[in-house]
Amino acid sequence: METVLKSPCDEQHPQQAEDFHGNLEQNSKLAAGIKKDIEKLYEAVPQLVNVFKIKEKIGEGTFSSVYLATAQLQTGYEEKMALKHLIPTSHPLRIAAELQCLTVAGGQDNVMGVKYCFRKNDHVVIVMPYLEHESFLDILNSLSFEEVREYMFNLFKALRRIHHFGIVHRDVKPSNFLYNRQLKKYALVDFGLAQGTPDTKIELLKSAHSEDQQGSCLQNNPIVALGNGVSVNVTAPKQIAQQSASKAADRRSSSLSKVQMKQGRGGKEDSVHHSVQRSVFGERNFNVYSSTYQENSSAKLIKQSKMVDVSSRKLVTKKKIISTKTVSNGAARKAASGCPLNPPCDCYATDRVCSVCLSRRQQVAPRAGTPGFRAPEVLTKCPAQTTAIDMWSAGIIFLSLLSGRYPFFKASDDLTALAQIMTVRGSRETIQAARTFGKSVVCTQVVPTQNLRTLCEKLRGTNSSCKRSQGEGPSRSENNTALPAGADKLCAPETLGKQIQHLQSFQEGDGALEVKATDMKGWDQVPDEAYDLLDKLLDLNPATRITAKEALLHPFFKDITL
Repeated sequence: METVLKSPCDEQHPQQAEDFHGNLEQNSKLAAGIKKDIEKLYEAVPQLVNVFKIKEKIGEGTFSSVYLATAQLQTGYEEKMALKHLIPTSHPLRIAAELQCLTVAGGQDNVMGVKYCFRKNDHVVIVMPYLEHESFLDILNSLSFEEVREYMFNLFKALRRIHHFGIVHRDVKPSNFLYNRQLKKYALVDFGLAQGTPDTKIELLKSAHSEDQQGSCLQNNPIVALGNGVSVNVTAPKQIAQQSASKAADRRSSSLSKVQMKQGRGGKEDSVHHSVQRSVFGERNFNVYSSTYQENSSAKLIKQSKMVDVSSRKLVTKKKIISTKTVSNGAARKAASGCPLNPPCDCYATDRVCSVCLSRRQQVAPRAGTPGFRAPEVLTKCPAQTTAIDMWSAGIIFLSLLSGRYPFFKASDDLTALAQIMTVRGSRETIQAARTFGKSVVCTQVVPTQNLRTLCEKLRGTNSSCKRSQGEGPSRSENNTALPAGADKLCAPETLGKQIQHLQSFQEGDGALEVKATDMKGWDQVPDEAYDLLDKLLDLNPATRITAKEALLHPFFKDITL
């Protein structure tokens, strides 16, 4: 006789009972899927069978899956390990470079090390120590200010370590900096997107860097990209001045065919939490993606340049515009010397994209990373990127910790992301900083710089000037994040103007919840040094942005020993 699991409340609450059984079925299917993945891993890398007992899958990303396993030691004890299975299509050089980062820089100063590595044909499994850790989103609003200070200090220790070896992590974010709150242990993980500086001590990253440089030399022409409410036109430092006007005309004619651009709705980590977490910025159709190096094929690049149709260009004229261009003194000199040039672009600083720009090939620059954590020089496709991009990402983490909002920035494309940064750091400051790395940013309106202390305190609800009695205060969100009235209208900013209005609604709105003094956990006494450090981390100019070594010596950490 078949036994059916039935709740006593099934008859009284049929809808809840249906949801309950539906969740059970979904969880059982999920468990069955994970079990099948573990079996496939054993089949792909049979060496694991005699060494590890894989318990469960604890993480999955674009390029790898991570499993929790136990290893039987000779002493008789079991030790927990994290098994990272890289997808078979990963480039061998990229896999070897990640391993070298772990072996050379890992194992100390809060940088994850490596214990073993197994390979069978095109399957590679990296075995690392397992650090039990909390979800950043789960603990964000329960952390004391002192815990935040310790968290940032240990993050900078890890970044100082890898930057010493010339490693640019490129994907610094909370889920890649593991934190065990009880043991006060930390670990920077996932070097799958790491790059080397020109003087890197990681030999395999030198090879990857040289390949990237060759690819950039082949692709030094402009790119045109359209986002929600923004239009961008990025021109490479070296214009295609040597090419004749007839060739340019041929390319223009070939690029006039209409190709409808479709936006995918992808998912990335923490997507489960996005439904309940309120960020400062948000969009309904949030497309989370992680981009790596662009292809070097000229044919593919030309095809990509056609992915905007006339209707799209007409639509964008009704929206706010940001236009970015690279200053090109070399092209101007060649033009003055009588060297033939392409027909000049006539859409500069306007709300449309001309056929000349549409015909140009893409400028290639590294864009790998997670949306919301990319630095301005990454968003504007600056070819020369340094360890400063990691410090910007650390600044975004610090901004989330101080404001109690995660993710803080959330945009579907790079230009919307740049517009969101402007609403915090200011449009004039962004324009001035962009000039320092060869980009010219034009914005249709002036956006003032926000005071970081005022912004964070009002978002967190610790500003004394806006406290209200508990009976009058607005309700909390599902994850206990204090939200101002009308915050539910923040879901779909489409223009820069709306982004500004949304942020101002936080600034000018009447209020955050009253927080009892006993529950403040030090948040009512945040020193000026904290916001000074945040300001230096979010420096729009990568050349003057604070380094990890300098951050550790900042007065904010004056009584913490290295």
